[in-house]
Amino acid sequence: MARSRKPRPTGNPFRRSFVTPEGVDLRIELGSAGARAGAFMLDLLLMLVVLIVGSVVIGLTAFAARSVLMGGLWLIGFFFLRNFWFTLFEMGGRGATPGKRIVGLRVVARDGSRLTGGAVIARNAMREIEFFLPITFFFATIFQSGTDKMISLVALVWSGIFLFFPLFNRDRLRVGDLLAGTWVVQRVRGKLGHDLVASIAASDQPRRNFSDHALSLYGEFELQTLEEVLRNGDTDALVTVAAAIRRKANLPDDGDDYGFLSDYYAALCARLERQMMVGLRRADKFSEATRDRAA
Repeated sequence: MARSRKPRPTGNPFRRSFVTPEGVDLRIELGSAGARAGAFMLDLLLMLVVLIVGSVVIGLTAFAARSVLMGGLWLIGFFFLRNFWFTLFEMGGRGATPGKRIVGLRVVARDGSRLTGGAVIARNAMREIEFFLPITFFFATIFQSGTDKMISLVALVWSGIFLFFPLFNRDRLRVGDLLAGTWVVQRVRGKLGHDLVASIAASDQPRRNFSDHALSLYGEFELQTLEEVLRNGDTDALVTVAAAIRRKANLPDDGDDYGFLSDYYAALCARLERQMMVGLRRADKFSEATRDRAA
């Protein structure tokens, strides 16, 4: 269970307390409306590129095969692209679409727990109602002769209400975020996971060794949390996390919290990568390692 979140006074109106199940406050910063709009436009642009390339391929195939059935494939491809682009990318380990990654955003659960597939599906299913359906209906009716233009105006206003909804609440939430219990936050600018591992491996300091029991305590979600803690370098968070790991793994306190966590991060990362190579994945500390069906 995630601990309750208590807001802390801060000079940044977009700074929020984000307490993980380990009791670590990562003090995240919400993504601005401009950054979210920019990420959405980038995703739309990338989707358009994919759609154009797919259309060219399907068109050439249809011409070569002389088959009208290829037109149906275009419609099916457009449907899946529009409905699953955001969902599939946000279900990944980074919790972000290509557009969000470019502008430095990611999706997280507001209660500090691991982002679930159900939450991702819920927030993106609402996007179809908020944006795609009304915009599609608007353009379909405005260019159709004999259609009541008032219907087109209603569709445009409907989409506009949802589009500007994040500007009128303090957490910059879409309706989909409200339903799914999610935030869109700024990613911490710093070394990536593999860069952290590489820098730790290149260090002249002696490396710590951890038992299989100590490394079996956590999964991918906790690894990502530990990476955020190391990136931030917040002393209180480092002390809290180091104490929690030492207590669970029954390890002595050598007084070097950052060095301890850095070595533990590298060892845990290596363990999880070895498991994934044989088709095993462990989502978090509450789940067992399971066979990856996609492997």
